[in-house]
Amino acid sequence: MAEHTAQRHRSYLRDRQDEDSARVSFAELFFDLVFVFAVTQLSQYLLNHLEAEGVFRGSVLFMATWWLWITTSWATNRLDPDRSLVRMLIFALMVVGLPFAISIPLAYEGLGLLFAVTYVAMQLGRSVFMVWALKDEDDGQRATFERVSIWFVISGVLWITGGFLDGDLRSALWTVALMLDIGVPWMGFWVPGHGRSPASEWDIEGEHLAERCALFIIIGLGESLLVTGQRMATLEWDAVTMTAFAVALAGSLVMWWIYFDEGAKRGTEAIERSADPGRLARFAYTYVHLPIVAGIVLSAVGDKLLLAHPEDTPGLASTLVLLGGPAVFLAGNFLFKDATSHRWPVSHLIGLIALAAALPVAGLFSTLGLAAYATAALVAVAVLERLLRRSRAGARSLIE
Repeated sequence: MAEHTAQRHRSYLRDRQDEDSARVSFAELFFDLVFVFAVTQLSQYLLNHLEAEGVFRGSVLFMATWWLWITTSWATNRLDPDRSLVRMLIFALMVVGLPFAISIPLAYEGLGLLFAVTYVAMQLGRSVFMVWALKDEDDGQRATFERVSIWFVISGVLWITGGFLDGDLRSALWTVALMLDIGVPWMGFWVPGHGRSPASEWDIEGEHLAERCALFIIIGLGESLLVTGQRMATLEWDAVTMTAFAVALAGSLVMWWIYFDEGAKRGTEAIERSADPGRLARFAYTYVHLPIVAGIVLSAVGDKLLLAHPEDTPGLASTLVLLGGPAVFLAGNFLFKDATSHRWPVSHLIGLIALAAALPVAGLFSTLGLAAYATAALVAVAVLERLLRRSRAGARSLIE
């Protein structure tokens, strides 16, 4: 007994036998503040670069930011937040993460090297710490993080080399580096001569990761509300402006409802009872949450366009943002709910069809009218999903 206690005292990992092992620590919440700023930077970058090249580059920056956050969440899923060295790691990641977020708007200009170096330092430094923290653990996880570290070294060379280059060369190298970072988990971090790590062997606390991802959704929605509030403070409160404000606010509220009313809870339940939680966490939370968050960020850009020019006829770029943000959000939720409940959410398909149907006639709307239509489509999805769920529950009760 004393030996077990001493071992747990030395360990830097969460005690899976502890009933509090799934809790999200205050240090993790503090770390998230950097990403509140990063999401704001991303939405501003996209607003200023709505041409095709800018959207592509903004997508690379967004996916790198998400990958940095989600891979850190996978690490803190294992680490004990009450250990001082673990907290110091989280704080160190915050310190490096702030210049990373600062560099986002100029990542393809003068701050490219800063963006690359801070990204690689956070990814590689955290992975090496995990290898060290697992040195006394006999659960096969150390080999996984050794493979992870090797891959971050390889992609890190591409990230940093790209930081020294300009224009299309930087964009090309960073795209390849990002595809490596995102793609290797599907291969189990396979390294020649060292094998791979099957997802079934990954030690994952599903409730913790589900809550972490839900909190990032809150970050994205909070950024939308922040944008709306800041913009309203500078405008005259006439009928058009107040209507635009109401539409933007309603959009954020209904996105919260669509994700949290059913999806978040069912996702937590699904990963807790899954026979292969690592595989489900990799797909439903690591990958599928990417379009969910992307849709929220795009919608925040749409809110900025709406409040700036509510009565203008939207151009092609504005149309794609106003309809594309809700569509990407719905598509991500569709995949997430399908993965966690094994049932297609029909309401989401109807919403996607409604949003697509507005594309050919978008020129007939003002920016305010198109944004209101997109928000109405989301409201219809939320209402229909609730009605269908009640219908299914009623049918089950009759059968029973």
